[in-house]
Amino acid sequence: MQISAKLRFATIAAATAAVMSTATLFGANAQETYRIGYAISKTGPGAPGAATSTIPNYEMWVKEINDAGGLKVGDKQLPIEVVEYDDRSSSEEAVRAIERLINQDKVDFILSPWGTGINLAVAPILDRAGYAHLAGTAVTDKAPQLSQRWKNSYWLLGTGEQYAVGLAEFLKGLKDEGKINDKVAMIAVADGFGIELSKAGREALEDRDFDLVYDKTYPLGSQDLATIVNDIKSLGADTFVAFSYPPGTLGLTEQSRVLGFNPKVFYAGVGTAFPLYKNRFGDNAEGVVSLGGASEDDPKIADYIKRHIAFAEREPDRWASIVNWATLQSLQQAIERAGTTDREAINAELAKGGFDTILGTYKPGDQTFWQVGQWQGGKFVGLAPTSMEGAAELVFPKPEWKAAQ
Repeated sequence: MQISAKLRFATIAAATAAVMSTATLFGANAQETYRIGYAISKTGPGAPGAATSTIPNYEMWVKEINDAGGLKVGDKQLPIEVVEYDDRSSSEEAVRAIERLINQDKVDFILSPWGTGINLAVAPILDRAGYAHLAGTAVTDKAPQLSQRWKNSYWLLGTGEQYAVGLAEFLKGLKDEGKINDKVAMIAVADGFGIELSKAGREALEDRDFDLVYDKTYPLGSQDLATIVNDIKSLGADTFVAFSYPPGTLGLTEQSRVLGFNPKVFYAGVGTAFPLYKNRFGDNAEGVVSLGGASEDDPKIADYIKRHIAFAEREPDRWASIVNWATLQSLQQAIERAGTTDREAINAELAKGGFDTILGTYKPGDQTFWQVGQWQGGKFVGLAPTSMEGAAELVFPKPEWKAAQ
């Protein structure tokens, strides 16, 4: 297994500690750093998502805390030390890396990997070892049951059913107004995320009298989906829905433009809310719909985006990044409230909630979030639930594709 470990210290003292023995560093009365570990997709099909919504947040969080002197734990300030592995977008690699973090590296806390499938794979391991699991990039209908089975696990992006019902209800409003017909073409990546979202979407759309004229999956990592686009073009659907991961999302958008497939509602999956989508497609991003959203009228959100740009030299996405940051803020406050590095005490504080975050007063796993968003004027804004503060009006129909820039 070629997993590279990287230890980063933000202070000279922490760097010096790298060569000290584990016994010296982590003795009961001599802990000098707080050790954070994670396995993340640096390579493979999950890498674009991890590099957008997860890694920059983890790195910025560590830097900001260490620049301020470290985590406040009782009467001490502990710099954060990081142990990091590449899971290669593989559940098997992630499991091995998490077990190494627990059994060999003996880290104090483990941050979650990227993606639904990998989070599901590592969840029981984290539970058995007594680590809280803050899954900020996983969407699963099993979330309520998993939280009951594993008391310290939090599935922060909600369930596939929530997104599917939110989308179906939004589309029903357009159908009832006579703006779109009842035909929907739907595809999904053959991964836990796509399978669950398409199952929930199928039921939600059929319950609202939509006709699914196309309903298929495609392999994880696929980018050449021109055959699917050509098959769908002739079916007369006003609405196209793709529960896709970033490689498919980018491929579908480009191939739809090239092949002239321009439905009134074009909904693509994970990756649409990423800044790389806007950077790649420019004006052609306008009107594209997806999961998530944000209201930059909120000063806390605007400040977070500004800091993220200053740190990472790029924007965050307007979905999981924001949830991830709120979760990291919650973790920091839970550690400070516990006043100890003891995991059970920190887990107890996480369960209480009531943390001050960019999403307001927050309890991990118990919050309202944007289910439908859209690119409008260079920003990915929230559309639904329409009752949420800052909800924008839909740009309709999606503008015609422009020639490649």
